[in-house]
Amino acid sequence: MLRACGVLLAMVLAACGARHPATPASAGRTAGTDEEKILNVYNWSDYIAPDVVPAFEKEYGIKVNYDVFDSNDVLETKLLTGGSGYDIVVPTGSYLAREIKAGVLRELDKSALTNFGNIDPEIARQTELFDPGRRYGANYLLSTMGVGYNRRQDSRRHARGARGQPAHGVRPGGNP
Repeated sequence: MLRACGVLLAMVLAACGARHPATPASAGRTAGTDEEKILNVYNWSDYIAPDVVPAFEKEYGIKVNYDVFDSNDVLETKLLTGGSGYDIVVPTGSYLAREIKAGVLRELDKSALTNFGNIDPEIARQTELFDPGRRYGANYLLSTMGVGYNRRQDSRRHARGARGQPAHGVRPGGNP
């Protein structure tokens, strides 16, 4: 599981920087040098467990500078000012599309992402809505939203509507 988290972390998105023509994320990196390998990540707070980064560093010998943000607007502002220096950023889909259009993301080097083709086709299709061809992004997390309530508590707190339904219009098992 830890290895999977590290690999997911490493493949989230391509490198970011100043506005420039799209080039593969690996461009400009020299293989086989004695330079310290550093990965600069900008992600939502609380998206990975605290032990993932140290374990990734230990397993792969890559130092990770891990910064967090609390809104897409904060991320986008940092990217649009240019020269952020991040290798991986994690925007939501609609902001991914905006950042692609603004030219602040580099294309993924899919040849380096050996599991890229294993993404569920339906999830990949959803990414295509924001990134046609999935040239800049790979799925990291998928979310959904639901609403639950305690029916007994609800009936005590809200006056009943004309048909015996809660006045707020929510009916168990269907629409009002």
